[in-house]
Amino acid sequence: MLFHKFLLIFTDANFLLMKTKYILFIISFIAATISFAGPPPPPKPPTGGPGCWPPPCVPIDGGISLLIAAGALYGGKKLYNKQKDKKSSL
Repeated sequence: MLFHKFLLIFTDANFLLMKTKYILFIISFIAATISFAGPPPPPKPPTGGPGCWPPPCVPIDGGISLLIAAGALYGGKKLYNKQKDKKSSL
């Protein structure tokens, strides 16, 4: 009886369609991640010293400012829609 219910759930057309969508989403996400990856870093100089000074040499603003701006725009749109809905309900 339990196996029969299990079989009905996992052979349902909607379940199979959802499963296919998730698999395609995961494959496209992995492909996009690989395609946007930058080239490998250059090898360190043979002297043994750091390649730049100061040693961390990590770019801080590698797109973080774009993410912050997108978040601010999204939040502003949500607030605008909320205010518009409040005015229309009065």
